[in-house]
Amino acid sequence: MQKYISILLFLIPLLITGQSLQLQVNLPDASGREIYLAQYYLGNIYAKDTIQTDEEGRGIFKADTLLPQGLYKIYMDENNHFNFLLGSNQQFLIQNESFQSENLKIEGSAEAEAFVEYTVFLKNLQQKNAEIRKQMETANDTERQNFLNELDELTTQLYNYWDDLEKEFHDSFLAKFVKANHVPALKVSTLPEEVQKNDTLLQNARFYFQQKHFWDNFDYTDERFLYTPFFKNKLETWFTKVLYQNYDSVKTPVFNFIEEVKPHPRIFQFATSYFLNNSINSNIMGMDALFVDIARKYYLSGEAFWATDESLGKIRENVLFAENNLIDKTAPNLTLESFDGEYVNLHQIDAKYTLVVIYEPNCSHCRTFVPALYNDVYQPFKNKGLEVFAIYTMDDKEEWSDFLIKHRLFDWINVWDEHHVSRFKILYDARKTPGLYVLDENKKIVAKKISVEQVKRMMEHELN
Repeated sequence: MQKYISILLFLIPLLITGQSLQLQVNLPDASGREIYLAQYYLGNIYAKDTIQTDEEGRGIFKADTLLPQGLYKIYMDENNHFNFLLGSNQQFLIQNESFQSENLKIEGSAEAEAFVEYTVFLKNLQQKNAEIRKQMETANDTERQNFLNELDELTTQLYNYWDDLEKEFHDSFLAKFVKANHVPALKVSTLPEEVQKNDTLLQNARFYFQQKHFWDNFDYTDERFLYTPFFKNKLETWFTKVLYQNYDSVKTPVFNFIEEVKPHPRIFQFATSYFLNNSINSNIMGMDALFVDIARKYYLSGEAFWATDESLGKIRENVLFAENNLIDKTAPNLTLESFDGEYVNLHQIDAKYTLVVIYEPNCSHCRTFVPALYNDVYQPFKNKGLEVFAIYTMDDKEEWSDFLIKHRLFDWINVWDEHHVSRFKILYDARKTPGLYVLDENKKIVAKKISVEQVKRMMEHELN
């Protein structure tokens, strides 16, 4: 349990109609105090209701509608709070003498009572596990094997407990909740011997096993998991750590996930919004292609029922600036005027690699980036197959000239679009400068928005 817990103290509407909520509380340590009934929702905790207890610490949370099933909290202050599971039966008594979980008692809901018993069982199991592992630190080989057997027995006890709960509460949220975060471990002994003895192959086997079985015990189509601390963290871990981090690897799993949860509006909204925002803000090069795909499929098509006109406008703008310069696409062709008044066509540049750099002299980052790119990358590789197509973004030729003279940049290709007719600022997303794109000999974009050091290492690998 965290020592300090931030609760968003505003009331959000009750959601389920048809039955009533009546939670009686008996909290002697909270006599005459204000008590909150709080709800987990996608990583946050929200106050659903508040009451004032009497002199004996008694009170009743009432509503004419049921709350969504999930994990809830009785909260007095940052040092006094505890969790309980709210299932289909929402009329019961909650007693706790000290706000400690081990003293929690529930009467009137078998599912909620069973959850309390499970938390006690789990805490004891964890304590035994910690004790055994501590003893293993100084154990000899024989003792260590005995301790490993004991740990296996604890795991068996846990699995048996889950099985018993599932038999007794087959259709309940409790049966799903208790094992939701369990990801099966790969049994190395089942692998071919050559895989077991090869660290790389074994690591790959574990990686793909985790990918395949990550959601085995977590029903991400069940909206009740939104009302727990689990769903958001689980999705983040899957997207950022379990899936291999490049566009081609994440696209199909992400779209399959969205399609599976689409019949469940709240999950559909959260998951689609999460993938959209994280793909456009990702530090992984090329992940903006996923943003474009999701934006077109769900937002610009009208399927994202929650999107406002304002948010759609921003999404449409971001798609416009991203769709033409995605990794592995052919770079948009440009024919721009050089400093000497001649016109240069980007696609006609004969080079193994072409760097398109977009800058303005008054940009503080450009003032260091552009000279460093010239000195550290262009100069060492200009005779090894590298060319630079440097676009000055403004319309002040004197300013441009001063910059070129100051940094001695006249031996790479310097171009501009004085009258802004080429749309290069849109085609190459020049909203922020400097911009850098690496094109191969076929003018396909192979990298973008990388540092001078990164493009230097790339050229060292490709051109040396």
